[in-house]
Amino acid sequence: MEHTEVLVHPVERPMDMVAGNVVGRVVDGVADGAGHPGETTPPDPLTRLRAAAEARRAAGLGRALRPRTPDHDGQLDLASNDYLGLSRDERLVEAAVRAARAWGTGSTGSRLVTGTTTLHADLEDRLRGFTGAARALVFSSGYLANLAAVATLGAGGLVVSDAGNHASLIDGCRLSRARVAVTPHKDVDAVDKALAGRAEEHALVVTDAVFSVEGDLAPLRELHEVAVRHGALLLVDEAHSLGVVGERGQGAVHAAGLAGHPSVVITVTLSKALGSQGGAVLAAPEVVDTLVDAGRAFIFDTGLAPSSAAAALAALDIVSDHPDLPGQARRHASLLARAVEDRGLPATTPAAAVVPVVLGPPEAALGAAAVFAEHGVRAGCFRPPSVPPGLSCLRLTARANLGSDDLAVIGRALTAVAEMKVNV
Repeated sequence: MEHTEVLVHPVERPMDMVAGNVVGRVVDGVADGAGHPGETTPPDPLTRLRAAAEARRAAGLGRALRPRTPDHDGQLDLASNDYLGLSRDERLVEAAVRAARAWGTGSTGSRLVTGTTTLHADLEDRLRGFTGAARALVFSSGYLANLAAVATLGAGGLVVSDAGNHASLIDGCRLSRARVAVTPHKDVDAVDKALAGRAEEHALVVTDAVFSVEGDLAPLRELHEVAVRHGALLLVDEAHSLGVVGERGQGAVHAAGLAGHPSVVITVTLSKALGSQGGAVLAAPEVVDTLVDAGRAFIFDTGLAPSSAAAALAALDIVSDHPDLPGQARRHASLLARAVEDRGLPATTPAAAVVPVVLGPPEAALGAAAVFAEHGVRAGCFRPPSVPPGLSCLRLTARANLGSDDLAVIGRALTAVAEMKVNV
C-alpha cells in the first residue's frame, strides 16, 4: 500500500495521527506541525496494522474471539476436536481435580528443572505402550511438540513437507533453517524425487496422518518406504488420528503396521480425542534424547500441568476399556459425510472424524456457519490462511457420543445450507 502524505497539527488534532502512515513534511526547514527546525512528525507504528486489519475485514477474513459458556451456549457442538466426547467425562474431571489437589495448579517449571512429575513419567509410559513406540516425551502442547521435533530433527538438512500440513509443522520447518521442499498433497513420487536430488547429509519427511481440514489420510506405508530407501526419518503428526484411527484408536502409524519402527517419529496432541491438554513425541530413544538435550521448544517451556497429565491418563484408560469408541466416531463421520453428499454439497470420504464442506469464498462459509447457528449447531468455519484461497469451508467434526436427534438437527442445517448455496 502506498504511503499517503497527510498534513496534521499534532497539538490541535492528535486523533488525526490514526490515519495514514504519517511521516510529516519539512517546509523551509521546519516540519509541518513542529515547532523546531528540522524536526519531523514520527511515524505511527500501528498504522500498518490498522490498514492490514481493514483489508482483512474487507476480504471477509476478519476474526474475533467469542467466549462460550460451558454448554456451548446451548448449541450442539460440531466444531470442537472432542472426538470421543471425553472432555466433560466425569472420570477425566475427577482425575484432573485429584491431581490439582495433590500437585497444585501448575508444574512450577520446565521439564528439566521441576516440571517433571511422576504423572508425566506415567503418561509417557502409557503413551509409549498404547502407540507401540519405543519412547515418549510429553510437551505442554501438540504445537510445541511439532515445533521441537521438526526444528530439531530437520536442522541443517532437508525437510520435505506436504503442502497440506498443519501450521505447526510449517512453523517447525521455518524454525529448522533447513532447506524445505514443499511437495504436492499426498504426492509420494514428488517426495521420492526431492529426497533423491538432495545434497544434504540427512533428511526429514513431514506429514499429517489425517489432514486437519481435508480429513483425508496420508499414504504412510508408501512414504515410509521412500524415506527408508533414502535414509530419511518420517515424522507423522497424529493429532487427528490418535484415538480415532485404527481398530482400538492407536493411530494411523499403528494401523499402517509401522508402530515402533526406528525411522518413524510420531507427534500427538492430548487435546483432541483424549479430551485433555498437551502433546508428545513418540520415537526411538535417540530421537527423544536429542529433543531433551537440544529441543529448544522442550528445554525452555514450562511443563504440562499435572492435572492435564492426569486427565490424559484417565482418557487412555477409557479408550483401552472401550475399544468401540474410535469406531463410533468414524461411523458418525461417515453419516455426516453421507448427509452432506445427499444434499448435493461437496463431500469426501472421511478417514477419521473430520468432515469438510467446501463452499468456496469466505462469505459463503461465514453464511453457512450462520445458518448452522440458527439451527442450534456450532460448526467450524475455515477461511484463508487456514485454507487456500477459494477453499473456504465448514469443518464438521464428528463425535462418538452424537445421538440420532443430533444427526437429525445437523441434517436440517445442511439442507438449509444447500438451499442457500442454490439461491446465491
